[in-house]
Amino acid sequence: MLRLTLADEAATEALGGVLAHTAPRSGWVALHGQLGAGKTTLVRSFLRALGYAGRVVSPTYTLVEPYEIEGHRIAHYDLYRLADAEELEWMGAREDFGADTLCLVEWPERGEGVLPPPDLAIRLEHQPAGRACFLEALSPTGASWLVRVKDRLKEWGLSPS
Repeated sequence: MLRLTLADEAATEALGGVLAHTAPRSGWVALHGQLGAGKTTLVRSFLRALGYAGRVVSPTYTLVEPYEIEGHRIAHYDLYRLADAEELEWMGAREDFGADTLCLVEWPERGEGVLPPPDLAIRLEHQPAGRACFLEALSPTGASWLVRVKDRLKEWGLSPS
């Protein structure tokens, strides 16, 4: 497990950059945290670091927003309004989670029972000053990714707390 203190939005954006530049081609990240904890900011900075220049909003009503960036497919899920985890089956989510796609999932607990285990879990928590961020590898893919993240933190102005 890796713990970081994210003092401000710029630090959250830097973490998004580190994650993007070390990401595997496929797999998925479970993004946990209360409303306003910075999950969408993290996803937005991840996509921007890969060169995406368009508008990035949380897909709260559509549940998923796919992105193609230089031949790399990324699916941003927001399951906050998911009524039943089985809806993911009807949406064809299994294809994203089993294919050459990197999935970033807000509110993953709403998809329990349908979603496979994540590769990396990230929890963002409000603190009096900024946010605490906990990254935990939950698969071999996640473990390799977390090693790469740790190796690149300093170049993005971040350090473990």
